[in-house]
Amino acid sequence: MRQPYPSDVTREQFALIEGDLKSAKKSTKPRVVDLYEIFCAVLYVVKNGCTWRALPHDFPSWKLVYYYYAVWTKKGGDVSTLDFCLAKMVDLTRYSAERNPLPSLLIVDSKSIQNADTAREKGYDAGKKLQA
Repeated sequence: MRQPYPSDVTREQFALIEGDLKSAKKSTKPRVVDLYEIFCAVLYVVKNGCTWRALPHDFPSWKLVYYYYAVWTKKGGDVSTLDFCLAKMVDLTRYSAERNPLPSLLIVDSKSIQNADTAREKGYDAGKKLQA
């Protein structure tokens, strides 16, 4: 049993997407490694932005985790299996919290920087009162 990480999902959450993940790859022999552990390892890499080889040793082999990542991110249609599963989990979480599955607000942050005096185009950031 490995230690839990903040990027992990619960077994109950994973059960909701397990069928989708299994259907992304044709099964030719029984799996030796738990698919839940592989999925949590993929989430760990995605959330922390680490390299595959820097995956903690209590996860399955980084090569196996990367193999499943490659299978799950291959686009068969408009969206990959991994993107579909993550969106499904967000929708289900929002439903359980009695919220609309489609967010109604988007916040985008940007940074205003000083433009060079020789620049042809200049703008004005009214919120920060800067001439950029």
